Amino acid sequence: MIKNKTLQTAAVILILWFFVPAVYGGNIRITKHNLSVSGPGPITAISEDRICIFCHIPHQNGTNSPYLWNRSANESIYTPYYSSTLNARVGQPTGSSRMCLSCHDGTIAIGETASGDTEIPFKGGIRFMPAQTPANQGTDLSDDHPVSMTYDASLAATDSELKDPSLLPSSVKLENKDQVQCISCHDPHDDTYGNFLVMNNSSSSLCIECHDKKGWSSATHARSDAKLDRSGGLWANTDYKTVAENGCENCHRPHSAGGKARLLYYAYEEDNCLVCHNGGVATTDIETVITKQYNHPVWQYTGIHDAAEDFASGDVPKHVECVDCHNPHQTNDDPSSGDGAVSGANRGVSGVSAQGRAVAEAANIYEICFKCHGDNSVITVLPVTRQIAQLNTRLEFDPSNPSFHPVEAPGKSADVPSLLSPYTTTSTISCTDCHGSDDPAGPRGPHGSDWQYILSDQYETADGTTETPSSYALCYKCHSRTSILNDESFVHEKHVVEQHTPCSACHDPHGVSFFQGNSINNSHLINFDLTIVTPDDLGRIEYRDTGAFKGECSLKCHGNQHDKRGYPVEGPTP
Repeated sequence: MIKNKTLQTAAVILILWFFVPAVYGGNIRITKHNLSVSGPGPITAISEDRICIFCHIPHQNGTNSPYLWNRSANESIYTPYYSSTLNARVGQPTGSSRMCLSCHDGTIAIGETASGDTEIPFKGGIRFMPAQTPANQGTDLSDDHPVSMTYDASLAATDSELKDPSLLPSSVKLENKDQVQCISCHDPHDDTYGNFLVMNNSSSSLCIECHDKKGWSSATHARSDAKLDRSGGLWANTDYKTVAENGCENCHRPHSAGGKARLLYYAYEEDNCLVCHNGGVATTDIETVITKQYNHPVWQYTGIHDAAEDFASGDVPKHVECVDCHNPHQTNDDPSSGDGAVSGANRGVSGVSAQGRAVAEAANIYEICFKCHGDNSVITVLPVTRQIAQLNTRLEFDPSNPSFHPVEAPGKSADVPSLLSPYTTTSTISCTDCHGSDDPAGPRGPHGSDWQYILSDQYETADGTTETPSSYALCYKCHSRTSILNDESFVHEKHVVEQHTPCSACHDPHGVSFFQGNSINNSHLINFDLTIVTPDDLGRIEYRDTGAFKGECSLKCHGNQHDKRGYPVEGPTP
């Protein structure tokens, strides 16, 4: 007879754990946690027929352990989870998590109990949790969802992507009211939902009870009915059929993650994207595009990108990853509103403003580009040797400049007769209007191209280039070839057609910074290629803007001396 009221209550709870789940759908007897001789799993005792004895002791027997715990003391030292974006403190496992780990870290024999003098033997000579099984977490928990951390209203207020714990359903339990432990997600007595989860995790229903990722509900990855390609054992940790059903676990693994920080499924960041974006699940085949000759080489960098990195600081290590330009928690198919504004594909991505300040969510495509092509420029050598050298593209597009392509604001000139409809002198364009896939039917964006500088069309910069519609196809996307070669704004025909001089010999397509150039010498994107244009006999290498459709040059080009050679043009042809 049990006289101690606490023990009596505990015994009743144990009895209920054993019998009640059969009514509600869970039953430990038919799970892998039934380690007795009657268990259905791969690890079962040779003769022990008691089911609860492997974890629980019927009487305290002097152990004073919570949950009537019957395992030997777990004294393992663990490597806890760490992430630069984690606001909580995670130390050594405590409470029920340390109890779970007494089996699941593989350091204590499964049959070693506090109540028995001898170790319970198992079939096949198994003693420890087999190392090759997913159930063995080892002592390195840096690749597992953090446990033994305080989750309270203060943490939720600090981390806007965590829900207030008061909103948690009863199935998601916090130990001692504020501790995330293994039992917050797993019920060791009930495997109704698989993996002993406390609730159905289809469409990441369990994950989003705590995590509140901005934009997730309308994101493509949360809504897509695309079928998962499970050939080759992909996504072995789930059995869901679609991207939407798989939810967070398309990219993340709560245990034994390949990429430890942020629990990515694969250690190589791009693999988490390309496993779908190779034409197998998603219709877009990015994997093929980034193998083109000119590309953003995401595969060259591993473990360098950090979600907490600050590009505005100017000291971020050189790298490029898919998530530098795409936020998988917010990306969707919404079109851009125009004028270089981000589309759904780039929604929720950090950036650097035109003024050089960090922005949490870029509103314009150029703000995303400025992370790596602005103050923190990854480019160390100019593609063309310019009279005025500038590696910071943010400065090249500044509206205060003497001239610039209209990315941040409409251009300076009110007279551009070559513009093709729908462009006008009040239009703005996007970086991706020039830099992007060379396949019009392929994925959009600057993933890769057969043209240098990841250009969407051909743009020759070599001296001696024969002018054709294709040799300067990039320019002719916006500027009328007919207008250009009819000299409606300048004597282009003589230079480009007769002298085989490329557009880039005179024009710097991004712009000329205001603190390096001026409106007289550097209007109309004039910034000479020094491998083609050289100083004249007086040492001059200069263009002067002398008015509308007028200018003069003092320089030497192809050995031809230009001594204030003027180019008057009456104006655009009617």
